[in-house]
Parts: sequence; C-alpha cells; structure tokens
Amino acid sequence: MSLPYEKQKIGKAKALRKNTTPQERRLWFQFLREYSPRFQRQKAIGGYIVDFYCHYAKLVVELDGSQHYMPQEMEYDEKRSACLEKYGLKILRFSNEDVNRRFQSVCQAIHQEVCQRTAASTR
Repeated sequence: MSLPYEKQKIGKAKALRKNTTPQERRLWFQFLREYSPRFQRQKAIGGYIVDFYCHYAKLVVELDGSQHYMPQEMEYDEKRSACLEKYGLKILRFSNEDVNRRFQSVCQAIHQEVCQRTAASTR
C-alpha cells in the first residue's frame, strides 16, 4: 500500500534533496544510500516531507537541528509524528550532534530498528 501525499510537496522535496544539511549528506552517503532495504530521502508523506523513509520497514528517520528544540517546533514535531504514526510508521529522531559525534551509534540504532521491524513483518 502506498502512502498518501500532497502533490504540491513533491517540488519542495526535490529542492530539499539538493540542499541537504551536512548531517543529512553524511548519513545518506556514508550509510543509507547503499543500505538494504532501500531508503528514500526527502519523501513526501501526508502533508509532510520526512528526511529519510524506508517503505519495507515502515521507518522514518529524522535529523533535528537546534531549531527543533524550541517549544513551538517541539509541539509541531509531536503533531507531525502523531500524524505519521497513524500510517503505521515508526519515527526515529536524532539530533545533528548525534550524527556529528556518535555516527556509528546512529547507524547501529537505525539498523537495529530496521531488523526489528522487518523481522516482525515476516513472522
């Protein structure tokens, strides 16, 4: 089953792919680009664009800069996560600092979640 999306978000998603943060570039080029099952970057889902999405594992990976820790942004992110979870998606959030300082731990956490979610779907 494909997920709903707002068609007008496609152009913005393409623009975001061209203007990624250093942390998004690092996670993509040093880990997720070659990862199996496949991840997509800047994927439109519902009325939102997520940083990385794995359809097979129904997993969203979000990288948060410092602006995400402001009260208004935290409230928005909670609302956004609740909407995405209604589609059966799991959201993993990491700070940009996590990627900068604990890159291997971030990769391991993503891998463990993918394994857990795909093992559950094959039972």
